Amino acid sequence: MNSPPRPPIAVHFVLLPDSLILDWAGPAEALRIGNQLCLAQGLPPAFSLHFVGPQAQAVSSVGAVIAGITPLPALQATDEASPCHWVVLVGQPGSSIALDSPAALDVLHWLRGLRLEAGRLELMCICAGTLIAARAGLLAGRRATTHHQHLDELRGAEANCEVVANRVFVEDGPVFSSAGVTTGIDLVLHRMAAVCGEALVAQVAQTMVVALRRGPNDPELSPFLQHRNHMHPALHRVQDAISLRPAAEWTVPRMAELAHVSPRHLTRLFVAHAGIAPLHYLRGLRLASAEAVLRAGGGNVTQAAAQAGFSSDAQLRRTWRQFGKADTPSERKPQPASVPE
Repeated sequence: MNSPPRPPIAVHFVLLPDSLILDWAGPAEALRIGNQLCLAQGLPPAFSLHFVGPQAQAVSSVGAVIAGITPLPALQATDEASPCHWVVLVGQPGSSIALDSPAALDVLHWLRGLRLEAGRLELMCICAGTLIAARAGLLAGRRATTHHQHLDELRGAEANCEVVANRVFVEDGPVFSSAGVTTGIDLVLHRMAAVCGEALVAQVAQTMVVALRRGPNDPELSPFLQHRNHMHPALHRVQDAISLRPAAEWTVPRMAELAHVSPRHLTRLFVAHAGIAPLHYLRGLRLASAEAVLRAGGGNVTQAAAQAGFSSDAQLRRTWRQFGKADTPSERKPQPASVPE
């Protein structure tokens, strides 16, 4: 006799006061759209959404009051017939996270009673939600990531956690952590794919107008945003111009003209303030542009190289290897924006 189908996965968004609304609203919308697509195909909903917390209502990061929050549940998944639970912890605004309020202490006490198990009771941490998990002792001996502003804070919160920097999200058994904000959507789409299949999740991404689904090996920051953590106006002016037209015929003297300095001084400025040489910075942007063309199925390697500003596909392949990519452009399969119906 066939066993009855397992109930929908119960997804519990834990909402503290000042919770970052995009950390949980984006993933919740992805799950809602996934349920709609399941129903359209004659399938039962795959997820049930629950908004839980220590208080019945809370003010979100943007000032909107979230009401109807249910109490923190007693979670247990004892057998294959019981629902799987996903506990979602989200971040709060600020350069550091304070967890000494009565509401936060209630959540930490509740988390310490959870017995995580893959496929039964899993933890999803978005942004500084990883800090909450660390303070509850759930990250000891695990790999995890968080928003780049909180990486050092995470290292201090749990010395036995391997903190992974510059990643969209990280998986470690029943614990999933993401860099936060929009990367929470990437994480939830990834987990949905294991439940609903890639075809349905591609439709979810298309409905949400998510241009590119990112995976666990993708960096948190786009190459177009890297090496910009400085305050030098002339260097920002050069970087802005290169970012707008990376395929243009850039040389160090041409870049130097924009900064109104000599080519030699421009190189010193790049190394001192951006931590990278100007032509190496340019190649990184061109590589990102070529990779975007290939992933979108917009052309072959030769066409992608030309569109990105490389002189040949051989130069693109050399740059690919120099930047430590795991596979060559010819091996990288394009990722479709949507699945034909």
